[in-house]
This record gives sequence, structure tokens and C-alpha cells, in this order.
Amino acid sequence: MELLYFAIAFACGFSVYQLKLPPLIGFLMAGFILNLMGQQTTPLLSQLADLGVTILLFSIGLKLRVKNLVKPQVWAPATLHIILSSAFFASLLLLLGLMQLPLFNQLDLQSALLVGFAFSFSSTVFAVKVLEERGEMASLHGKIAIGILVMQDIFAVVFLAVSTGKVPNIWALALIAGLFVFRSVMFWILSRSKHGELLPLFGFFFALVVGYHAFEFAGLKGDLGALIIGMLFAPHKKASELSKSLLNLKNVLLVGFFLNIGLNASISTNALLIGLLLVLVLPVKVMLYYVLTNRFRLRARTSLLSAFTLSNYSEFGLIVCAVAASSGLIAPDWLAVVAIAVSFTFILASPLNKRSNELYVKFEHILLRFESPHRLEEELPVNLTDTRIVIFGMGRIGTGAYETIQSSHPNCVAGIDIKPEVVDKHIQRGRRVLLADATDPDFWQRVNHSSVEMVMLAMPKHMQNIYALEQLQASGYKGQVTAIANYPDQQKELEDMGVHSTYNFYLEAGSGFAEHVKEKLF
Repeated sequence: MELLYFAIAFACGFSVYQLKLPPLIGFLMAGFILNLMGQQTTPLLSQLADLGVTILLFSIGLKLRVKNLVKPQVWAPATLHIILSSAFFASLLLLLGLMQLPLFNQLDLQSALLVGFAFSFSSTVFAVKVLEERGEMASLHGKIAIGILVMQDIFAVVFLAVSTGKVPNIWALALIAGLFVFRSVMFWILSRSKHGELLPLFGFFFALVVGYHAFEFAGLKGDLGALIIGMLFAPHKKASELSKSLLNLKNVLLVGFFLNIGLNASISTNALLIGLLLVLVLPVKVMLYYVLTNRFRLRARTSLLSAFTLSNYSEFGLIVCAVAASSGLIAPDWLAVVAIAVSFTFILASPLNKRSNELYVKFEHILLRFESPHRLEEELPVNLTDTRIVIFGMGRIGTGAYETIQSSHPNCVAGIDIKPEVVDKHIQRGRRVLLADATDPDFWQRVNHSSVEMVMLAMPKHMQNIYALEQLQASGYKGQVTAIANYPDQQKELEDMGVHSTYNFYLEAGSGFAEHVKEKLF
């Protein structure tokens, strides 16, 4: 049965992808189609979905630093948004209850606040999927969005602990102490796991056994445990490689999560209408994100893209409502309302995020009115004067290109990368590397590239290079552009867009290796 579900999910995901929409929309559609056909979720599918969420949280932890969570631009908007958004939704629900509308008229102040609290969350699963597809997990707006989501997850875990009466037991302190005592041993094991099949198996063991089950045994939330274990490994040099090794399997398991949303929805006319009504007020929640993040010295674009990433209702809302319904605090019908609202916001938020840069350019003149006059250090303008060649993406390929050009034409090349830690590493090694986001329209408006003769797009994600190329062309750049790609169809797409030359990483790496061998032999 589960294989049939996944087959239908593939068919729907493939069809949606041909329309240039994210496949997760198709996975959600598959769940609703199966639901309408009278199918229900299965214990195995639910386990796969839970497993996917646990691995997802572990992967998020691998990319998080505690210092990022304690920044005011993260914890303050997250806290204020939870309070204000819960109050807004609770007030709206009570107002509709006064009109004696079905379901709304069953809510009192406590139950309205609970449902409002559920609708205040945004989806961690959706945000991570969107950011990974766009290659923006390391961008400032991506980090802000993920930081806010982690803060929301913490609020949710506290609520669940209080509402279910689940409190840490005597083993919790021993577990936390043990993690710090044996941290160096865990790091040694990760280093010795090398690069093969042991690496993802290591991730599974620590995410599920040490993270989920050990924390559950200690009276703590298992998903929170997976997140904490991931954060514990985040400073390790292999953290990024570990995350990548889990990526494909995590994506497959999350298909079960999206199927489950549709399969678990008890669709009725009232639930459908109320769910759609609550989707209509979602822009208020998104505007609240924008205004709050803007107040903490973020640029208009950063605030807007963070808000768009969070422009949905959350699977955590389903969990909160499930706990409240099982305690008799709200009617079970609200579970279906939340499931329908979550599903529709996923569908609407996908194309919204896809067009985020385009929408920013269109409404920039309005958005700038709300922009803070002060800037964070990460958002200061970038100076490219006296630079002839610019390399976007200072990973292995970008660094190799930089070194080659620098050796023959010193002081005419500059690198640009989106990750502060990468920039710091290159600066320490004497390279001229600047911190900036090549997909940011604001960046291209603020930079003077009149002396730049060539731009090299060496970012790891194909869509990053596409977005950067679009912004580069929109800024009036007339010089040469070269770009890397992984597949021939990506090369063709780049060339059709005006790139002068492309470098197929997989094909030409072999040619480069052969040239190296020839030099040694002859």
C-alpha cells in the first residue's frame, strides 16, 4: 500500500515539477487525492514521516550555531511574533464566534488562544525545503528564517511539555552532562567515519538513538533532542558533509510527511470553508514578520525574503491542536481546519517564494519606506573598485580559480561568498574575499562594476547561478560571464541566457585530471 502511495506522490510531484513548481505541492495533492479516494494513512507511513522530520531537525542543527539564536534580530522577532500573532488570530476567532458561525461559536477565550497559538507557527519542513532548493540556507535571510523557526520549535516543545504533563526525569541531567563530557569522543568518531556509508549511518545513529530515543527516555521531546544533537556537531568540520550525506534519504522520507497531511485531513464542507477563510488572513501574519524583522536593522529585501519563507501555517500547529483536542480543550474538527489551512498555504507559498526577488523589485519603492536607517554589518555595501575579475562562490572551484588567476594576474581578482565563515577563512589566508549575496537585487544596485571585465559564477547550486545571472544582466553589466554546471542541460540553459562559456564540473574535472597526469608523464 505504501509503495502505491509513493508512486502516486511521484506522479503528482513530477507533473507539478513540469509546471516549474516545487514537487512538494504535488506530494500534498497526492495526499488529498488519496484521501478523497477513501484511503487512510498507515502506521508505516506515519513512522516514515516522523523519521523524516527527525532527520530534518538533526540536519538543521548541523547548520546552526547557538550564537545565531541569541542575536536580537532572531529571538526578538520570533518572540514578539508568537505573542502578537496568537493575539490576532484569537481575536479574529472570537469575533467570528460572536457572529455564531459554525465551529467558531464553540470557542471560549482559552480555546481561541490555543488555536491562535497553533496558527502563529510557520513550517520548518517547508522553509528548509524552499531554502535548500534555492541554495539559500547560508544566506542571511535564510539564517534569520531558520533561527525564528527554531525559536518557535522551542516554544512549541515547552507548550507540549506543559500540556501533556511530560517533564524531564532524573536521567535528563545525566544525559545533558554526558553529551558534553563525551563530546570530544563523539567528534573523534565523526572524524574517523570518513566519507562512505558510515557517515550517513553515523547521522542516523546520533539523530535517532542518542537524539530522539535518549531524550524521550529522559522525559524530553525526541525531536528537540535530534535538533540539539545536530547543534552539538555543528562546529565540526565534517558537519556540512554529514548533512549532505543525509539529504537524499531525508527528502524521500519527507514525502511521507507531505502525504500524511492530506491523508489525515477529515475534510468536511465547514472545515474546508474555514480553512480557506484562514488562508485569506495569512498576509497579516506575513506583514507582521516583515515589520518585526525590519525593526532590527535588516534591509527591506532581507526582511521580505525571510517573511516569504515563513509565509505558511505549520505542521507544529497540527501537533498543538491534536494535543488540545485530546485534552478536550478544542473540538476535533479544528484538526481538519488546520490541516486544510496548512496544505493550502504550502501550495500558495511555493510560487510566492519562487518569485520573491521579482516581487521585491516590483514593490521596492514601498518596502523601503519601512526599512531601518541602520544596517547590520552583514548588510553593508560591497566595494568592487579596481577589480577586473569577480568570482561568485568561493568553494573548491571558486578558490581554485582565484588562486590560478591571482598567480598570473595579481591584485585584479576578488571573490564573493554568502557564508561569513567562508569569507573569514579566506581573509585569514590573505585572499580578497567579500561577504555578499549574489542573488540580492539590492547588491547589484549598490555595487559599481564598471571596471569588472569578467564575472565567474561558481556557486554550488544551479539556481543560485541562474538568479545571479538575471540580476547581473538587469544591472546593465556588459562584460563576459562564465559559469559552472553539473549537467549538459544546465549548461544549455546558462548559454541560452547569454553566458559566454560554461564549465561542466563532472565532465571537465576528468579532463583536468588527465592533463595533470600528462604533465607528470611527459
